[in-house]
Formats: sequence, C-alpha cells, structure tokens
Amino acid sequence: MSAANRTSVMFAVIVLGLGVCSELLAEPPGLGPAGDLQRIEFEAAGPTTLVGRNARRQLLVTGVYASGQRHDLTHGVAYGVSAPAVLGVDAEGLVTPLTDGVSRVTATEPGGRTATIELTAARCGEDLPVNFENEIVPIFTKLGCNAGGCHGKADGQNSFRLSLLGFYPDEDYEFLVHEDRGRRIFPADPGFSLLLQKPANILPHGGGQRMSPGTYEWDLVSRWIQQGMPYGSEEDPVLQRIEAVPAVREMNFRGRQQLSVLAHYSDGSVRDVTRLASYEPNHAEMAITNAAGRVTVEDVPGEVAVMVRFQGEVGVFRAVIPQGVPVQSVPAEKNFVDSLVFGKLKQLGIPPAPLCDDATFIRRVSIDIAGRLPSPAETSQFIADTDAGKRDRLIDRLLASPGYADYFANKWAAVLRNKRRQATDIQYTFRFHGWIRRALRENMPYDQFVRSVLTATGDAETHPPAAWYREVATSTQQMEDVAQLFLGMRLACAKCHHHPFERWSQQDYYGFEAFFSQVGLKNSRYNMQLNQPDMVYVKAEEPKSRNPRTQQDVVPAGLGSPALEISKYDDARQHLVDWMAAPENPFFARALVNRYWKHFFGRGIVDPEDDLRVTNPPSNPALLDALAKHFVDHRFDLQDLVRTICRSSAYQLSSEPSEFNAADAQNFSRFYPRRLTAEVLYDAVNSVAETPSNFGTIPQGTTAVQLPDNGFNNYFLQVFGKPEAESACECERSPEANLSQSLHLLNSSDVQGRLQSGQGRAAKFAREEQRAAEEKLTELYLAAFSRAPRAEEVQFVMQKLADYQNRQQGWEDVIWAILNTREFQFVK
Repeated sequence: MSAANRTSVMFAVIVLGLGVCSELLAEPPGLGPAGDLQRIEFEAAGPTTLVGRNARRQLLVTGVYASGQRHDLTHGVAYGVSAPAVLGVDAEGLVTPLTDGVSRVTATEPGGRTATIELTAARCGEDLPVNFENEIVPIFTKLGCNAGGCHGKADGQNSFRLSLLGFYPDEDYEFLVHEDRGRRIFPADPGFSLLLQKPANILPHGGGQRMSPGTYEWDLVSRWIQQGMPYGSEEDPVLQRIEAVPAVREMNFRGRQQLSVLAHYSDGSVRDVTRLASYEPNHAEMAITNAAGRVTVEDVPGEVAVMVRFQGEVGVFRAVIPQGVPVQSVPAEKNFVDSLVFGKLKQLGIPPAPLCDDATFIRRVSIDIAGRLPSPAETSQFIADTDAGKRDRLIDRLLASPGYADYFANKWAAVLRNKRRQATDIQYTFRFHGWIRRALRENMPYDQFVRSVLTATGDAETHPPAAWYREVATSTQQMEDVAQLFLGMRLACAKCHHHPFERWSQQDYYGFEAFFSQVGLKNSRYNMQLNQPDMVYVKAEEPKSRNPRTQQDVVPAGLGSPALEISKYDDARQHLVDWMAAPENPFFARALVNRYWKHFFGRGIVDPEDDLRVTNPPSNPALLDALAKHFVDHRFDLQDLVRTICRSSAYQLSSEPSEFNAADAQNFSRFYPRRLTAEVLYDAVNSVAETPSNFGTIPQGTTAVQLPDNGFNNYFLQVFGKPEAESACECERSPEANLSQSLHLLNSSDVQGRLQSGQGRAAKFAREEQRAAEEKLTELYLAAFSRAPRAEEVQFVMQKLADYQNRQQGWEDVIWAILNTREFQFVK
C-alpha cells in the first residue's frame, strides 16, 4: 500500500481515538464576592521603633471585607504622617526615620476609611557603627554582585571575587578592604571608591548600573567607608532567622500581596529587611515577584511558595489561589488519601474528575504496578466481572505477580547505579539486580532494604548490595547519593558554600559525609587480577570528615541533628541508618512516599520528588505527612504503600479534563496522562505486535523491564530515554518526546521488522481466514488500548482493510497506526 494510504489509516485511528478537550473556565469565582469593605488595618509586623538612619519599615495595609476576606491594599492607599520631620513614608508604604521623635502614620483608602500606626524614630543623629556582615554584604547580594554569574562565581569576575551570595563575609571583607592593596576603597573621599563608582556605572562596569548616588545603598556603603570600614565586633547581634509576613494568604487570580520580611537577631532585636531580601517563586507559571517584595499571582489554581532569602537564611510565603467552583460531589472516599486529596480540592474549589472506567483502570494499574499491558483475556475478564471489589483484587494480584518485582527492581536498579561499564561487571550487576528484585518480591521492609545497601560489607559477589559502592566509591558520592535518594535532599551545593535554597551549611555537609569516612574499598580474592575494587570493609578509625574551608575535623551528624560520638570500633553507617529510620526522622519516610506518589501520579506532592526543602513545600502538606506516618506505622511496608495509593479513588480518577480542573497541575483533581517509559513502551510494542524481544546475551523473550543492567545495546531504549544508571536522580530518565522517537516508530527497520514478522500478530490475523475481521480488531484494541473499538473505528478500519489485496500488509498498517497513537504511548 502507498505511504499516503498508510498515513491515512494512522490519521483516522488517531482522530477517532481522541476525546473532546475541555476549555478552561472563563472567569472562576475564586474567593467569591468580597462584600463591602469594613475597615482597613496595619498588619502588626515589624519594629515600632526605628533605630538609626539605616532603619526602614515596610508597612502592610490590609482591607477586611464583609465576607471575612482579607486583601492587600498597601499600594492602594494614601499615606500621611503627623510629624513629617520625624518620619518619611513613600507611596509604597516604606517608612524611613529622619529625626528622633514619635509620629503617627495614617493610611487612607479611596472611600475614606483610615488606619493609624504609631512609630518611633531613635538615635537618628548618631553615627551608629555599620556592621559589615549584617548591613553591607546584604547589599551586594540584593544587587546581584555576588551571584553565581558575576563576582560570586568560583574565579570571580574581572579579577574581583566575592563569596557566593555573601555566605562568607570574612572572605568578602578581605577581598574588598585588603586585596590589591585596598585599591577598591578610597577612604579620603568614599564617593570616588571603585566599590561605588563601578556599580553606579560612573566608571564602565560590565554588570551595568546597579545603584545610583543618593540611594539607600550608596549612602550606607559611603558611611561604612567614612567610619573606616569596620567589620563589626563580637558583641554585635547575629542573625538567627527570617520571617515573611504574612506567612500565608488566600488570593484571587491575578491578586497582589506586598510582603514584609523581618530579620530576628540573637539579642532579640528585629530588623525590617524587606528591600534587602531576595524573592523567588517555586512555580514561575503561578506567581511573579518584584525586588520590593510584591507578589502577583497568575490565573492558575493551587498553592505557590515564594522563597525569601536574606544572609543565608530562608523563609517562605505561601499563596493559596482557589478557583472557587462549588465542589458538590466527589467520588466515594476509599481511605485517608481521598479525604486529604478531596479536602484540598474542596478548599480550592476544584471539582475532581469522576472515576475512570474499568478499561482505563486495568491498563493504568497494570502498567504502574507490573510495567506491562494487560492481555486481552485479562481485560475482557476484568470488564465482565461485576463484583464491587474487583479493583482491589486486581491490585493484590498485580502485587503478587512477578511483574511487580520486575518493574520496581528496574526502577531501583537505575537510581542505585547498577551500571555495567565493562563485560566483567556482569558478575556484580546481575547479582545486585537479583538481590533488589528478591527483596521487592519478598516485601523486605524499606528500612531493612536501605540498611542492607548502606551498611554492606564484604565482596560484591557474596554480598550483592556491596556493588553499590563500586559506583559511588568516594565518601562524597556516597553521602550525596544517600541524601538525594533516601532523604530527598540535594546537598551538593553545600559542599563548597552554604546552600542557597536551604539552611544547610558546609558544616552540615561534612558532618553527614563523616558517616562514610570509615568505608574502604579493595580487591577481593575473586578479583585479584583486576584493579576493580569490589570488597567493602570498615576501617578501624574514628569517623570524621574535614571542612576544607575551616580546616577543622567534623564528626558525624544527621541533618539538623546533634553531632554523634562514635567509637572507631563501631560502623558509623549503622548509626546513620538508625537516625534515618527513626519514626521521628523528618525526611526518610516522607522522601519515599513522595517518590512513590510521583511514580503513580506523574508528579510528586513535592516536585521534583527528590527536592524536599523548606522553600519547595508540598502542594498538600497534610497528605504527605499522613502517607509518611502510615508508612512508618506499617513498618515501612512498600507493598502496603502501593496498595494504599492504588486503592484510593484519587488514583482511580479519570484523566479527562473538565472546564473546572483543566488548569490544575498540582492538586490531583484528575489523573495526569504521562508517556510510557522506554522499557514499558518497548515491551508494549512487542506485546501488540506479538513478537518476542531478543537482547542477544540473555534468553529470548526477556522483557526490557526485566533487564538487569544498562549493558544491552538497544537503540529503541536509548532513544526513548532509558537511564544509564549514572545518577541517583530519576531525572536521568527523560519523559520528553522528540523527533528521533517519532521517526523510530514511524520508519525504523526495527519496528517494521516486528510488524512484518511471520510469527507476529499481523501474520496470524492473515492466516485466520475463518475468523471475522471485527473480532480480530477487537482483540487488537484490547491488546493495545485495553478497550473495544468504537463503532466508527470498526467501520473505518474495515473500509480500509477492504482496499488491501495483501491481508497481512493491511493488518501491519493498522497495527503500525495504533503504535503511533497518543493513546497507545501514554498511560491515562
């Protein structure tokens, strides 16, 4: 048949298989009618006494409405002061002290309602010492001078270097004041200092203009230089934490909220640092921020977090953006998962989709648990079953099937770096994969699974989990992989500097690394001829690491936990797993349940799934906490966790969007369709074409999901994104579509050979002359889509098949068209 006719078959199959896409809700009600404005008030945030000329206070004015709603009016009121000589206030509500005294600030909204606050200015006439760390370094951070793309990068910029984001003020002081004989500062006339002339672009500056003469930043740096560039004294207060005010606010689509950021110091003082803090939303499509701390949300329902950073401390503002549609009915709640998911949807006014039909469910859950398509017989039997508990029983059957252990062993082997780099590695990779699969099949508790890997000792042949150490051979690699894979923490940034998005310091990094300082690797007696260490042993020495910046030893400490005293005769790794698996550990269980939630829903409650940090909060905190508690209470039972998730109505929702939930991308109001993974898609092609896989060095018929390592040269798997086990991050598996994938399914000799096989489904159909074509098409649709063809699909395919003189070629083209549909390539 001609290429044009073949393409027409594919086009028709695709179009006939598409559902109707829903349009977005035109104008959602959001929070609903606010009602009349009842009053305006100042938020009680920030110091009431402004000490010194450097002090500032960002006022927040909130309107309280008849409905109880609270909306930001900071930029919609007029400000006045009772004593203009004492305080100044601009149109954005920023207060600056002028002279000592007391003044009332009054905010007046257009309707005439007012609110008043009394503030005091003190010590304005004194030349208070400027603290370099607390006041000067934050200016460089705010202006971007010490960012990673400017002077904060490792080698600096144009012979001038600052520590990244000002994390090491003592180094910055040395660079500014003493390096190059102090040429960047001119104490005799501060305004002529390079430190001011360059960022003001008075002298040519590659970074452009960052400040102007007469601004707050210019004046403060000038005063610091006039005072003789003091660093500060040991008695000066130290920053303890920062606070974003308000911490959370419900907002309508396209609503705005001014933030105030308060810095709390060791002496109990509080300083407003709103204009010196940096702001960044965790979902750029949901909110934007400006340099002054004003947040504008977009027209996407859900929650967005804005990270606030100042001097190495981070805080979070959360904006809740309800859609506001009445949620009048939800599917029946099967367990606590549904209570928490549907409760969140009710809060946000996002009606969930109805439950999916049986055909969709059996395909979805078979792929997600066992990594395979259900057979036509399985699907027909399941759909015909009228028992109300059939979905629960199907989940149990899949968990008990070999496919569950195969599929999840494939998943874990990749992130545990079960990688074959050369032919001789097969003795390790096959054993390690077999051990992982056996642990999953026998439902080894997750804490024991992790302990077996992390505390592995001996040779990798006798003790397969020791193979993990062959790929992560240094304590740095071991620590970073453990943190990311088992705790959901990306700590690599803290190796060289304070983590820019978290509270973790270099001290935290090297304290965690110290748990692995006793690990040694050597060649086993089975491997004497090769320089490939495959035996793990524990050195008889006290566990410790060294902070390269301080040149001080650091003893083991869990993240956010006190340091441990561990004898040189103990294995520090055992203490690490004890800390990890403790019920009160805030990371271990949450990281695993979030990882599994991502597997089944296509998106983590925290997303990415291995980036659990305070500045990337969960979309449903109560759900994450409840799943983690359930997991701990059930003794880290992985199969129970899978069963709990898959039995929920939330997992069983339809993927068809409605006008009410089409915009939702984080609250699980419907099932989010996702592409089949490379291995599952490869096996699915073989299943539909009825051709066995052949990877050459292992038994024919071994599926791609069952492959023990990466050492099988298969172009299909490569082009569709099978990971090479190079990373502990699941992001190594690419879900993105590309042209090479499309061309491979459309034109490759690999796929065409399967379609044309004399033992394949097309050839079988051609030989079955007595069997009705409609019956064959039903079998094909059940094999590919787990559903029967619709009447219009049957009619069209029958018409096309009648044009073929060669019956096998006709069926080849129909199968080819099906393999190239979105419905086949996605789980929905």
